[in-house]
Amino acid sequence: MNRTLDIAPLRSFVAVADAGGFQRAADALHLSQGAVSQHVRRLESAIGRPLVERRGRGFRFTADGEKLLGRARGILALHDEVLQSFGDEAGETIVIGSTEHAAAQLLPYLATILDGAVPRYRVKFRIDRGTKLRESFAAGRIDLALLLGDADDPRATSVGDLSLTWYSAPGWTPPRESEPLPVVAFDNPCALRDRALKTLSHHSIPVAIAAEANQLAGVQAAVSAGLGVALLATLGQTPEGLMARDDLPRPEPLPLAVWTRKGVAPTVSERVSDALRRLLMTPALTEVPPHDFVLARGA
Repeated sequence: MNRTLDIAPLRSFVAVADAGGFQRAADALHLSQGAVSQHVRRLESAIGRPLVERRGRGFRFTADGEKLLGRARGILALHDEVLQSFGDEAGETIVIGSTEHAAAQLLPYLATILDGAVPRYRVKFRIDRGTKLRESFAAGRIDLALLLGDADDPRATSVGDLSLTWYSAPGWTPPRESEPLPVVAFDNPCALRDRALKTLSHHSIPVAIAAEANQLAGVQAAVSAGLGVALLATLGQTPEGLMARDDLPRPEPLPLAVWTRKGVAPTVSERVSDALRRLLMTPALTEVPPHDFVLARGA
């Protein structure tokens, strides 16, 4: 069996230990909490054993997790020492900005690809709202930005479409036919919010915004609490505690583009764009079973 311990997941694993939690590790690495969690799951898959045990809102490392932690520190130290031995060229940093919508699936994959593909650079990720990312990109604080929307700018390269899926809590039931559909949405402005409302409006489904949140974690928490349904871009990977729904109208996917700041090496931009195209073309991640709109309203 071909098993690999990639540098990016190992760095996340060590950060969880050093920061004392998944969210703190995510903040330190400029990743989403979901991305860090997925990194740890990837290590568990490679090792074949659980590395972390959940304890209520906390966690602890298993014996195998403690064993890997020590080895991971040594691997990372050697990795960074090798890069530093090549001087300043190995220290240049590329900042990649992304919205949260699919960061948990896109960024771990991207980090793994870039770790070996662009060894001259350190890659740092910035997770933020689309409007903030555009501001940071315009100000030169972000080198590459993964943004939803049409690539109608010479700095933007289209890489594919993000399929969208409706989610609810497992025990959630639709309202009566005479009542509006409760929707959990991101704060305005948001491409996902717009697509959700336009899709429902197109099918003449009345809507009530049941909850709003500025971050993905807030949206998922509100949906998990049974406050309503939400439209998310998850690349076919159902978030923990939620269930995909096939009784709501299928929305059109959202285009994803890579925006490149002037002066960034073309090789880096091409690597990012090519990696994202391959990921978005993977059938297992992008296919959504076909269905007709048969929303079953509560009796």
